[in-house]
Amino acid sequence: MKHMISLIDWSADEVAEALRLAGEFKEKPLSKRGALDGKVLGMIFEKSSTRTRVSFEVATLRLGGHALFLSTRDIQLGRGETIADTARVLGRMCNGIMARVFEHEKLAALTASGLPVINGLSDLLHPCQALADALTIIEHKGSLEGRTLAYLGDGNNVAHSLINLGARSGLAVRVGTPERYGPDPAIVAAAREAGADVTVTHDPVEAVQGVDVVYTDTWASMGQEAEAQARAQVFAPFRIDEALFAKAAPDAIFMHCLPAHRGDEVTDAVIEHERSVVFDEAENRLHTEQAVLFMLMA
Repeated sequence: MKHMISLIDWSADEVAEALRLAGEFKEKPLSKRGALDGKVLGMIFEKSSTRTRVSFEVATLRLGGHALFLSTRDIQLGRGETIADTARVLGRMCNGIMARVFEHEKLAALTASGLPVINGLSDLLHPCQALADALTIIEHKGSLEGRTLAYLGDGNNVAHSLINLGARSGLAVRVGTPERYGPDPAIVAAAREAGADVTVTHDPVEAVQGVDVVYTDTWASMGQEAEAQARAQVFAPFRIDEALFAKAAPDAIFMHCLPAHRGDEVTDAVIEHERSVVFDEAENRLHTEQAVLFMLMA
């Protein structure tokens, strides 16, 4: 049985098939209506979300299934039940689990359910976002192979999943971060061993020079709010404004996984730029997640 916990666990062919299906679902959303007839996706949320919740609920509905929203405030996880015990209960009642959690290790514990487990986000990885990013790049650039993406900001879960995407697609990835805020060296090493073209630099101009895609994320993720002010000073040189965006290729696109803190990691002028594709990117969460649900649960 397959899970979607990390893109590196999927083969290049499986990633390509997910993107092919996502394109099909975007054109014909109900083309496989009934594929999840009578099936239930349990959705565990430790972290709040707009795009993750809405996209998974709509994607499940379009396949004929039902999605249950399970906030940790409302289920026994919030009262100290072990993750494995909750997982075993869900395994008796549901057909799949999507979880948006803090600690990445909780996803492995959820596999005790015996069900497919989908990583809706963890502190380490965000593979569903990377799939949506991939579909967006293909739509605007024709392919991933031979393209270069520059990610600027914190070496976080989004950066890690973009690096893993590079290992499964031929997309070259440059990561520009302040010192001490780079991506996990183990993730970089594993992706390079799998064939990824990954560059890590502390120079924002070097990172974006001539690239096809410029990408950023919030400087302080959920759970890091206390660090926000200090991070704002450290990350200021990595803010994507029109001058920095202009260092990329003349037809480069701008991407952001949202929500954006306008004026911090990106200026209004860039996020509203004619080559900003952030809302295409947000929409594509729906189509790629429909593909993942079909591949794991249908």
